[in-house]
Amino acid sequence: MDAYIVTALRTAGGRRGGALKDWHPVDMGAAVLDALVERSGIDPNAIDDVIMGCVTQAGEQSVHVGRNAVLASGLPKSVPAVTIDRQCGSSQQALQFAAQAVMSGTQDVVIASGVESMTRVPMGSAGYWTPEPKAGSPTGKGTAKNYPGIVFSQFTGAQMMAEKHGFSREEMDAFALESHRKAAAATEEGAFEDEILPLETEAGPHTIDEGIRFDATIEGIGSVKPLVKGGSISAANASQICDGASGVLVVNERALKTHGLTPLARMVDMTVTAGDPVIMLEEPLFATDRALKKSGMSLDEIDLYEVNEAFAPVPMAWAKHVGADPSRLNVHGGAIALGHPLGASGTKLMATLVHALHRHGKRYGLQTMCEGGGQANVTIVERL
Repeated sequence: MDAYIVTALRTAGGRRGGALKDWHPVDMGAAVLDALVERSGIDPNAIDDVIMGCVTQAGEQSVHVGRNAVLASGLPKSVPAVTIDRQCGSSQQALQFAAQAVMSGTQDVVIASGVESMTRVPMGSAGYWTPEPKAGSPTGKGTAKNYPGIVFSQFTGAQMMAEKHGFSREEMDAFALESHRKAAAATEEGAFEDEILPLETEAGPHTIDEGIRFDATIEGIGSVKPLVKGGSISAANASQICDGASGVLVVNERALKTHGLTPLARMVDMTVTAGDPVIMLEEPLFATDRALKKSGMSLDEIDLYEVNEAFAPVPMAWAKHVGADPSRLNVHGGAIALGHPLGASGTKLMATLVHALHRHGKRYGLQTMCEGGGQANVTIVERL
């Protein structure tokens, strides 16, 4: 059986300490679950499972945020849930797990989702991934036995990518500026309206991504200090800390017929690979190679690409490696402008990709993102 996406939603991103600071992550996740069910029209009792991605599972996101989101929602208490962590790809992996479940026929209706409040549960709250014993090997040796003296760092990895692929500070800043310009244009044109779930705040419904700098300039971006001493990676050409939640409703043919649902897209290929954990962020390049080979597709057949802008050199290196058409890449902007709510980014990007395919009348889309530990997911979908 095939897997189909019926509804795909995300909240508008909230800056650290911004519009969504008063939203508990459980409540954000619950709001998305309720909206997915309401917009699809499916009977909530038909939901077989909820798979929720979350990276920093500490504080308000600890003790199984996925199940707590179900209990805070309008879903029956009989709906089970599981919380997973594949770092930044957590909810993209949730989507792939959901698709595998419905394709196998063991389940018919699964919600894949993600949540991250980086204001209320700051990055690193659960402990940094380092080779030190505090990071978690019961032997006390951790990763140090295979990577002696290495402190794994996404910032160092991003700088390594910039240098390996030959990107200057000026080139990365120009990419960042374009991300803001595309996101601003998409917002002004109403391109995000179908995918954004408004959340009520003191200032009213939150419907616009707070990270977008509508007046961004290359001079302003270029004035930001590097994150690595002597390097070219800066906070201005990297993704923004962000609060948000997202999700997609995934079903098989049996559920489409039983519940009279109309799908937005069909899952074509699901790939996950792992590589060098030191440079860490380069794996989307090679995961895409594998996904295209598995699916029997060429990149020319893919109409739109969503490549997470964790740092500018990631999508830049990806495009260079696969020979991508830059006009098809992150057409509505990316995480540099829109924010990167870690565990929510996977299904957030998928919501954007599916709606962009419909808006632009395109057929195939590809999503990928770098992940801690040197991993990457790739998902290819077909608009229906």
